[in-house]
Amino acid sequence: MSWNLKKFDELTNSELYNLLKERTLVFVVEQNCPYLEVDGKDPFSYHLFKEDDGEIIAYLRILPAGVSYQEVSIGRVFVKKEFRGQGIAEELIKKGLEFIQEELNEITVKIQAQDYLRKFYGSFGFQAISETYLEDNIPHVDMLLQK
Repeated sequence: MSWNLKKFDELTNSELYNLLKERTLVFVVEQNCPYLEVDGKDPFSYHLFKEDDGEIIAYLRILPAGVSYQEVSIGRVFVKKEFRGQGIAEELIKKGLEFIQEELNEITVKIQAQDYLRKFYGSFGFQAISETYLEDNIPHVDMLLQK
């Protein structure tokens, strides 16, 4: 299993196809949430993913400051269902935050988290900065990490 971090233009056609397929599977099909998953922000983002035999099993995208928010942001975070509960999500977030802090030299990160993950993101230092609200019929909360 290997970790990869690539800009959009560095992704192979197969990698791009697979990450969009897996994101759609998780965020549209699994969560039964019809929305525009391919939102136009991917070309401006960094894509961090873990592969196992060419299969993307964990992923997040890092959106530089100014793409979604004034701050850098992390989004589209997932671990494939059959790989959950193995600590991969924690490793994924840690790797993403290390890149943001060490390579992008950013210390503030804003996320829009599903509310049930508030404690998970809180374990990395994120703090809620909004009340819970519905986004695509799923409870969310805005959270901020400041180092």
